[in-house]
Amino acid sequence: MKDIYLVTGAAGHLGNVIANTLALSGEQVRALLLDKDYAVSYLENTISRFVGDVLEPESLDSFFEHGEQEELIVIHCAGIVSISSAYQQKVHDVNIFGTMNIVEQCHKHHVKKLIYISSVHAIPEGEKGSIILETNLFHPNLVSGHYAKSKAEATDYVLRQAKMGLHVIVVHPSGICGPCDYGHGHTNQLIIDYCKGRLVSSVIGGYDFVDVRDVAHGVIMASKKAKSGECYILSNRYVSVKEFLDLLSEITGRKKVKNKIPMWFAKITAPASELYYKIRQQTPLYTAYSLYTLSSNSYFSHEKADRELAYTVRPFKQTLQDTVSWLKRQRRI
Repeated sequence: MKDIYLVTGAAGHLGNVIANTLALSGEQVRALLLDKDYAVSYLENTISRFVGDVLEPESLDSFFEHGEQEELIVIHCAGIVSISSAYQQKVHDVNIFGTMNIVEQCHKHHVKKLIYISSVHAIPEGEKGSIILETNLFHPNLVSGHYAKSKAEATDYVLRQAKMGLHVIVVHPSGICGPCDYGHGHTNQLIIDYCKGRLVSSVIGGYDFVDVRDVAHGVIMASKKAKSGECYILSNRYVSVKEFLDLLSEITGRKKVKNKIPMWFAKITAPASELYYKIRQQTPLYTAYSLYTLSSNSYFSHEKADRELAYTVRPFKQTLQDTVSWLKRQRRI
């Protein structure tokens, strides 16, 4: 039997890296892409391209078709990451209904495994300062923010499929960053703004940031090693905003950002910031939800993934160095 990897959301940051990593290792890979997605040109030539939309089930059949001697391993990356404070119907539909449509196809085509890319946002936060571990309890009411609620609901739905015979594995990446982001990821936008001198102030807080290449490796190892119904946190470590910007200063030689905006002031001005960037059709520098995230409990443990998946992470400074170099090659800074 021959394994074929099906990667949804293959034009996104994580999906792109997963698909290319698999292809470069000799695996047969199919990529699900939206129509006229410009990022298709960044996929390896050996990857088979399929146009489809997770919200249109009839567009997914050809993506899932396979022969008797072929087994499918589905990596469901397609989703919308949002730091918007306002309710967005598209986020709800893609993250929940889109996932349900993929699961339906998995049942229909008797796939070998489904690896669902959830998020640490789907995991209940716990007390401030406590270490956050894997759980099997997911519910929208246990988390804050529209994006987190959508991922919690979808995660709960996916895990329930394991009881119906589907081989399901869930991974929870923390704040993904790193090279090969051809879109407008929030972390890389922060790096760009700093390097272009737009960032003159910061706030107190931080988050767990992880290299996209480490997450891709963890996902692939999960597809090979993990048992059905298991969840894995794929994180790195807590990095304060100050450390993040100080490391960028060391790497680029630019001046440190010393001015700090009080959190209360940032929260008051967040709605105006969101509106400003929406009018300019740009990624907002901060929102009420992102400020909440920076002040939330972000101490995630990846010990289970280390132990069971041989998961490893690189130093965060290396991630920033590689990202800055990549952004320069892309002429984005």
